[in-house]
Amino acid sequence: MRVECRWVGRMPYKECWELQQQLFDELLAKRGEESDFAGTIIFVEHPAVYTLGKSGNISNMLIDEARLNALGAEFYHIDRGGDITFHGEGQVVCYPILDLQKLGIGLKRYIELLEQSIIEAVAEYGIGACRLAGATGVWLCDRVSNAEGESIERNWRKICAIGVKASRYVTMHGLALNASTDLKWFTMINPCGFVDKGVTSISKELFREVSFDEASKVLCEKLLANFGLVKG
Repeated sequence: MRVECRWVGRMPYKECWELQQQLFDELLAKRGEESDFAGTIIFVEHPAVYTLGKSGNISNMLIDEARLNALGAEFYHIDRGGDITFHGEGQVVCYPILDLQKLGIGLKRYIELLEQSIIEAVAEYGIGACRLAGATGVWLCDRVSNAEGESIERNWRKICAIGVKASRYVTMHGLALNASTDLKWFTMINPCGFVDKGVTSISKELFREVSFDEASKVLCEKLLANFGLVKG
């Protein structure tokens, strides 16, 4: 199956949301055609913006509108799954607009493949990431021994958030991988609704800068491989 991989640079959230909707509508219009075209994957950086999923809780936004405006950030309540998250400079935001019917997979498997692609992408940097039961996205934790010598997990921190929408087997929204994101932005929310877990980035874990361009290319390779797609 072919897919278009599109790097759109830095784009305001609303403008990119409209682009997603346009590509979504175009892909739906092609439903039933004899074609090996599965859709488009967008890679983008957004200016500072907080987004809240359709079932999210506004109480997880910890600052008021005046403070939000003073920081120069935007806020949108949108139609994806998940709770509140942040998008900004140094973050690889990825929006796959894909026809799951053509790929022969359901939504659950789609999310699993997104998570697997992220896990493999950060592994290229020597970072061991994993899934966390009951919490969509990709996580890191520290494994230590307790007084009894048993291995325990602590300091859970999210490196990539996932929030998607699928309608008539076509996807929208996607994932946000923290490459070199300024993590202070996450202190103003309960990220993804969690109050007992943190947030991290590739750069923080490595103690060196990892750019959007570098991380997005690694992620793209993993997505293509796991979904069995080729650029074209």
